[in-house]
Amino acid sequence: MEIDHMHSAISFLQGHANLGMGSWHLGQGRRSRDEEKAALLTGLQLGLSVIDTAEMYGDGLSEELIGDVLRDWPPSRPRPFLVSKVLPMHASRKGVVRAFEASAHKLGVDCIDLYLLHWRGNMPLAETVAAFEDLKTQGKIRHWGVSNFDTDDMQELWQVPGGRNCVVNQVLYNVFSRGIEYDLLPWCQKNGVTVMAYCPLGHGELIEHSLLAEIGDRHGVSASVVALAWALRSGKVLAIPESGSEDHIRDNARALQLKLGPEELALIDAASPPPRFKQPLDIL
Repeated sequence: MEIDHMHSAISFLQGHANLGMGSWHLGQGRRSRDEEKAALLTGLQLGLSVIDTAEMYGDGLSEELIGDVLRDWPPSRPRPFLVSKVLPMHASRKGVVRAFEASAHKLGVDCIDLYLLHWRGNMPLAETVAAFEDLKTQGKIRHWGVSNFDTDDMQELWQVPGGRNCVVNQVLYNVFSRGIEYDLLPWCQKNGVTVMAYCPLGHGELIEHSLLAEIGDRHGVSASVVALAWALRSGKVLAIPESGSEDHIRDNARALQLKLGPEELALIDAASPPPRFKQPLDIL
């Protein structure tokens, strides 16, 4: 079972570009619906085939927007890889099923590729895992995982029946939030769990950071492209920046072609050193 699990997790990452698209604030009026749909469709055309959402985002409005995008996506093209999440308050055996059905309806699909527990709550992990395994057996989800789990949470999950079938842990990770590098990231890599990085551009402060902009100038790219390339540098992390703008999506996609050199990585390490001790997990 351990071998099968490792193969599943590795295949998940290798089957897609290491860069996807988030949707935390999409579908909620920040930009026009047509503009946000066009941005997501542009991302899909550029090979950003993973779209991340959650029942919490706009209370389902983001899922509805993505459902509209999927209806406009040509059926002859490869199907986007969909990620959604269940709130911990809905993570009971029956609650997971109800939440899944609501999300699938908004997305307009019968199967969600990856279904995550959004964060730890009061529901026993064994109950949530059992619900995920039921959905997987029924063909309603292809994979399941977690979000905002620290190392001790993952170790606890590993002791739950079926817990080692978790293929993803989605956590906050960027140039100035590197705490997971101390123990969580190595633990996930050792155990075949793909790390998905949310907020890889921080709270927007990395978009115009002077050092990243200076490095970007050498390559003819923006600071945000450098920040994303840094998050992707190991080839073992999948980043999901959010954008409702076609121009920003096109800019983000350039990170797939940028490889930072040792000197550039050293400059970033000097500005934001790797962690030397355990730090609390950053969560938004």
